[in-house]
Amino acid sequence: MTRQIPGARASRRNFLGLVGLGAAAAAGGPLLAGCSEKPAGTGTAQNLDAFADLLPTYKNLDLGISPDVTGTRPVPDGYTRYPSTLVDAITERPGTNGKEITAMTPAWGPAPPGIGQSAYLQAVNAELGTPVNFTIQDGNTYADKLNAMLGARDVPELLCVPGWEVEKIPRFSEAIGALFEDLTDYLKGDAVNAYPMLATFPTGAWRNAIWSGRLAAVPNPTDGPFPWAMFTRQDLLEARGLATPKSLEEMLALAKEVTDPARKVWAFDDVFAMIQMYHKVPGSKGGWRLKSDGTPEFKYETPEFRQALEVMVKIYQDGLVHPDLVASKGADSVQLFAKNGAIVFKQAGFGFWQGSQAEHQKVNAKLNIQPVPIFSATGGDPLVWGDDEPISYTFVKKGVGKERVEELLRVMNWCSAPLGSQEAQLRDFGVEGQHHTRTPNGPAKTDLAWKEIANQYFFISGRNPTVGPFPDTPNYVRDALGYSNEMVKFLEKDPWDGVKLEMPAAYKANQVPTEDKFTDVLRGRRPLSDVDAIVQEWKASGGEEARRLLADSLPKAG
Repeated sequence: MTRQIPGARASRRNFLGLVGLGAAAAAGGPLLAGCSEKPAGTGTAQNLDAFADLLPTYKNLDLGISPDVTGTRPVPDGYTRYPSTLVDAITERPGTNGKEITAMTPAWGPAPPGIGQSAYLQAVNAELGTPVNFTIQDGNTYADKLNAMLGARDVPELLCVPGWEVEKIPRFSEAIGALFEDLTDYLKGDAVNAYPMLATFPTGAWRNAIWSGRLAAVPNPTDGPFPWAMFTRQDLLEARGLATPKSLEEMLALAKEVTDPARKVWAFDDVFAMIQMYHKVPGSKGGWRLKSDGTPEFKYETPEFRQALEVMVKIYQDGLVHPDLVASKGADSVQLFAKNGAIVFKQAGFGFWQGSQAEHQKVNAKLNIQPVPIFSATGGDPLVWGDDEPISYTFVKKGVGKERVEELLRVMNWCSAPLGSQEAQLRDFGVEGQHHTRTPNGPAKTDLAWKEIANQYFFISGRNPTVGPFPDTPNYVRDALGYSNEMVKFLEKDPWDGVKLEMPAAYKANQVPTEDKFTDVLRGRRPLSDVDAIVQEWKASGGEEARRLLADSLPKAG
């Protein structure tokens, strides 16, 4: 893929503000625990294994190309070379009636031109046989738009909802039932054969698209399990004869060495998520784990979180974070890191890497962005946060009629064509001569492509996940999968794997205020002695409700 988005689940902490659809009300609803149902109080949980008969039947699509690097699942396979011969994966145009399709998707960066001013949209729409008219919303404020749209019950025919936003919408399952089509009978079992590209999606991705016991959306499978990585400017380290740190002690010592305010260079941006990971703070379901007695425990309550908090407070106190970021002046940490070298270590989603390398190496040929392998600050093996849940979900507006649903699914099927197909090349690279030029390493995007292509069709579909190829960054695939295959060995085990949770409304509504309180502690606006009080406030404002839900929803033998 050629997209540049925050990463598999990377933007969770940047999108904590979504509260709506009756946030003050208790969610209620059934709780499926094991093989029985009982009232859940506030919030809901579903054991997804109970709905195996609803899942589409997986069917591989062999286009005759083999990966150059094999990923250890859930890490996908990688391709370093673009296929020399492309096939037509879809022989008939999916659109039949010519009626315009309305769709809403996110974009990070400048919004691309609309349907009347985009040669890219016009070219893809011609192949679809039915025009798709996109409303593009800023990915950084997408939650706000979703909140307003769902509250007004005014949705487009195709709506992309990122996975990290789903977690933040109280009573989202109720919104699904009221606003979106039930896709179960269109896609379950062999019915998916009508949409062969969708049939190639991993079964686990489809499982996560079940709400209230029905298949409610088309998932966009993740192309990597990691929400965060610590990236460094390897070129800057090597220029000074410095080695990549292999421990927290080495990293902090190196941070003090590279920080030089007189030269306008600092070690870090906000790296608190990575500092937590180094201390083995739990990350499952937003920060939950089981204690030795089997009861749920949230990260705020753990000694590991307190240790990480103290380390991050010291990092701020020592002046190792760029001051514009400390002051929340709206500084662009990507520019400070990749362009200016004013930050040497940056926490970011995995999706940040390739796009930033490709963009900024045009000006700085020596640029070398690399992830720092994750280590443990407390001994033993590291703990790596991650999951294989979908990047996003595409929902179909309720009430459009059977024929329109089938047409929309055919459009999504076309948009999900895999690497090696003519359809995928047009979706990713546009028209040859306008949006890309042909090179020995594959299509190379033109300036028009960077202006017009913002992964619009990617975000109303999905694909059997792969990494690469990227002709402009030929080392990326091997570097990325080398890191990923090593780190996946230490992926945290989720006690609630296979359980779809809708957390209590009060718990969701309290996420932003609580995170803000800890930010005040980190940046010296509140003392560390306030932490116990903050945790007690969190417990009283939804934390204990969430604990009860999680305890009751643990998978049980039925």
